Amino acid sequence: MEIRASTVLPARREPIELHTGDGLTLVGELALPADRPPVATLICLHPLPTHGGMMDSHLYKKAANRLPALADLAVLRFNTRGTASDRGTSQGAFGEGQAERLDVAAALEYADFHDLPRSWLVGWSFGTELALKWGRDPLVEGAVLLSPPLHRATDADLESWAEFGRPLTALVPELDDYLQPEEARKRFARVPQAEVIGVDGAKHLWVGEPYVRIVLNEIVRRVNPAAYPLPTEIIGP
Repeated sequence: MEIRASTVLPARREPIELHTGDGLTLVGELALPADRPPVATLICLHPLPTHGGMMDSHLYKKAANRLPALADLAVLRFNTRGTASDRGTSQGAFGEGQAERLDVAAALEYADFHDLPRSWLVGWSFGTELALKWGRDPLVEGAVLLSPPLHRATDADLESWAEFGRPLTALVPELDDYLQPEEARKRFARVPQAEVIGVDGAKHLWVGEPYVRIVLNEIVRRVNPAAYPLPTEIIGP
């Protein structure tokens, strides 16, 4: 059976709540492999909520639908403060990327308290800014950035990540509206351990199954290389 955009593979999926240092409750979901412990954890930081970004933004929904089964990964998705999705609405109001530092901390705290292994941040657009600014935590093994605009995240944040020393991969669409590969390579040169991958033909929102597969494969190649490349078909009815 071919894996398609709508494919949902077996996993243990449970609604979760995160609790921030300023007293807010954030809603989310944790997806785990169905019958074995995860080998690593993806903490997904979604695109800009004022432009429709949320925990169900399609790359993250598809990661949760596929990667627990195909790559033994835990996928933790949540709505940042003031963000709504089918799961519900997180308390609070959009904080322009500043107050959200407490949301990132709450997700890492949840992963630590529940003994989720090897936390990696996966940020998309606005979520890349949160990863770069607020993700430099000892619990974080590395980060994968999807369509980084480098708008709120500054050169100082990049230099701080360089000092942090953890791996950093940026997947940059050739046709991105905000930051394209050539300029991205110049900006990320401040981070010696950063790898910038330009993706031909892709746009900021990664629409289309071929681009989804590229993104998920590049994440898996770094977080659990034993599961790379991901299959495009599975045995099933």
